[in-house]
Amino acid sequence: MDSLITAAGRALAAGDPLGALKRVALRDDAPALALRGIAMAQLGDLVRAKTLLRSAARAFGPKEAVARARCVVAEAEIALVSRDLNWPAKALDAARVTLEAHGDRVNAAHARYLDVRRLLLIGRLDAAERTLAELDPAPFPPASRAAHELVVAGIAMRRLRAKAARAALARAARAAHAAAIPGLTAEVESASLVLNTPAARLIARGEERPLLLDEVEALLASKALVVDACRHAVREADTLVSLESRPVLFALARALGEAWPADVPRGTLLARAFGAKHADESHRARLRVEIGRLRKALRTLAGVNATKQGFALVPRRGREVVVLARPVDGEYADVLAFLADGESWSSSALALALGASQRTVQRALDGLAAAGKVQWFGRGRARRWMTPPVPGFPTSLLLPAPLPGD
Repeated sequence: MDSLITAAGRALAAGDPLGALKRVALRDDAPALALRGIAMAQLGDLVRAKTLLRSAARAFGPKEAVARARCVVAEAEIALVSRDLNWPAKALDAARVTLEAHGDRVNAAHARYLDVRRLLLIGRLDAAERTLAELDPAPFPPASRAAHELVVAGIAMRRLRAKAARAALARAARAAHAAAIPGLTAEVESASLVLNTPAARLIARGEERPLLLDEVEALLASKALVVDACRHAVREADTLVSLESRPVLFALARALGEAWPADVPRGTLLARAFGAKHADESHRARLRVEIGRLRKALRTLAGVNATKQGFALVPRRGREVVVLARPVDGEYADVLAFLADGESWSSSALALALGASQRTVQRALDGLAAAGKVQWFGRGRARRWMTPPVPGFPTSLLLPAPLPGD
């Protein structure tokens, strides 16, 4: 490999894409194309970067399997950053196997980290943890160690383990400092901000206040009966009743939890659960049926007693009742939570991450666009949706993932 290619590679490793381009911008041989692609990715021109990397992969000869595999890994990283979650994972796994077989452990590990980050985005935390457990970051360079700790911190945040997340981010900051790559340092600092940003709201006795991730973790470990609007569940310590697939029952539970210890008038419950503005006998009959179902679902945690005006939630053992809500409520809050990371998403990627149909997600995006909350660019399959990051609106509690004890 000639000196210019070597110097360009070192510049990229140090986070200096412009320095790399100065050395290879006018060259069209395979190594130069690959380096130019990586440089353009670091500069944010992902479309051009993808084109260059594919050209480089085709230009490498049949005996240059490692170089082609590195191009595949770089393209996979671009797909992850551009939220192309349907990018073929099998291609990345094949590239990783090739790199491991030829002794390129650092890039093979990077391929695994990309796979873990994708699993994290779509809420498959167990699979992400299993993949991460196969990696020992100790022998890797600082940049790889920082990437490892960022993934560890991301999983800990999603598991609501604030102390573990802080420890991982501290290790990531030290590794990023040793790597001396400004972009990596900025990524660690951005991840750290989540721990100091309200992650949810606590609603209790008619009042509400924001909660940090540490406080959410402490609340879920307390003796309080928590109506969890982030996961559509009711829980007390290690006992959890999921109402994810029963939206009417959860709407009733949340209304009762927000009003506790007072009762909730029947008309209010009808409006919250069924959207009924003018209740008739059929609505009242349906309310009685759904209240009976809620009593049965919550029988180990609380009772639902009838009052003169409506119904009241009565926790077992006299526990406090609180509601844990998203930082921002409203229709399509889940979609907004993903878009709040500032990246551009396709509707198909959002559907995969949310576990919903693409048609449902597209309706949500159209509604948000009409309200001026999101914007799009591109046409057809190339259309991407995004919104500026919303202060105080982290996604850690909103992405689909089990709570501790699930």
